[in-house]
Amino acid sequence: MELLRKKPIEKLIAESNGEQGLKRAISAKNLITLGIGAIIGTGIFVLTGTAAAMHAGPAIVLSFILSGLGCVFAGFCYSEFSSMIPIAGSAYTYSYATLGEFVAWIIGWDLILEYLFASSTVAVGWSGYFVSFLKDLGVTIPEKFSQAPFDHIPAKGWFMTGSIINLPAVGIIIFICGLLVTGIKESVRFNNIIVIVKLIVILLFIGFGISYINVDNWKPFIPDNAGHFGHFGVSGIFTGAAVIFFAYIGFDAVSTAAQEAQNPRKDMPVGILGSLIVCTVLYVAVSAVLTGIVNYKELNVAAPIALAIDRTGGLKWLSPFINIGALAGLSSVVLVMLMGQPRIFFSMAKDGLLPESFAKVHPRFKTPYITTIVTGLTASVIAGLLPISILGELVSIGTLLAFTIVCAGIIILRKTHPNAPRSFKTPFVPLFPILGILICVAQMISLPLDTWLRLIIWMAIGIVIYFSYSRKNSHLAKEKEKLS
Repeated sequence: MELLRKKPIEKLIAESNGEQGLKRAISAKNLITLGIGAIIGTGIFVLTGTAAAMHAGPAIVLSFILSGLGCVFAGFCYSEFSSMIPIAGSAYTYSYATLGEFVAWIIGWDLILEYLFASSTVAVGWSGYFVSFLKDLGVTIPEKFSQAPFDHIPAKGWFMTGSIINLPAVGIIIFICGLLVTGIKESVRFNNIIVIVKLIVILLFIGFGISYINVDNWKPFIPDNAGHFGHFGVSGIFTGAAVIFFAYIGFDAVSTAAQEAQNPRKDMPVGILGSLIVCTVLYVAVSAVLTGIVNYKELNVAAPIALAIDRTGGLKWLSPFINIGALAGLSSVVLVMLMGQPRIFFSMAKDGLLPESFAKVHPRFKTPYITTIVTGLTASVIAGLLPISILGELVSIGTLLAFTIVCAGIIILRKTHPNAPRSFKTPFVPLFPILGILICVAQMISLPLDTWLRLIIWMAIGIVIYFSYSRKNSHLAKEKEKLS
């Protein structure tokens, strides 16, 4: 069947060894910092408070552990794939080799949703901290220029907020987009600096915040269910995990940079698993301190850590550092998300599933500049118009779907290519991939129905594009025509 035609593993490996236009300039250390740069951001500085207040309460700690566990299983699978097939494209490329062209298109289209809305989500979080930071300096940005003009509440539906556009969110995306066009090495250096800054700030918050914890704020640790699935109770832990899950997609973003890694077969597993372990520990620690300082019911704000610092009274001196750390941290997440999206486009265009212009590389900077600019402009419009709650849920369901398919792909690959060279092997196959699938699917089921409907609409658009353009322009299809 045409829909199940696969790109040979041997061909992908040959492409990874050949000259594809992108510059190999990223070391193992830089891959880890890219992962940390992408993972430590909105999850800690924004969504921790939202998920605790709306879904899990103090048990948000368990939500992070649950999400981290699912990511560990998926991370092993990503590591095996990226060490075997060190080429740009992440889960899209892996699916093309194992599950066929149509599934690869679906996952590629899903990744476009994931990265596009992830960068927009984080930019909205960045805007909240930027406004707070300027306010501390005596500068006030009017709400009509710092809030989304549209919002959505399940009980109320969509409504107008009275704002015009979230201007700071638009501005940070445009700035990062320009940086990414100028070169991967420059972008990595920028990321390394801000990762150091935000790690220092996070460790300061944990270290000094412990002494201000009021254990009464952890009672009840798992609040009683409010009468609706996902609103506290055990179901709230799962929904909380699903909402904050997209914060972990940093290691997926690391895999999109495989074609620019200096020694991908060795360095990719180190970058993926190393960043994942560091960040899970930090997430659990921060969420515990945060819910210990402030009652979870009060944490549904744009800058929850800044709120916690204010509540301590004795840590006011840390407030400007927290804002600086948050701004730095969220900037690096926007950078890595905007870096990942164009490389998905690049890979799909290389295979003929998207127009060839998307595969163009800048003659001087050696970056996929056209797709970077298109991604940046689209993400800036989304960030300027939509609220963080809607954006975060869309990213989470896209991420969970990608992880599920990658885990399934490893099981299939072990049967179809048992002797293919692997510098890293997922342990306990098929147990680990199956556990990864189960945890991811459980979290997907926990997301609101509206989120599923938006995913279905997005996928329907993608399927129309595939059958009207991609199927007949696929390089595999054209190769088959030449042979027939």
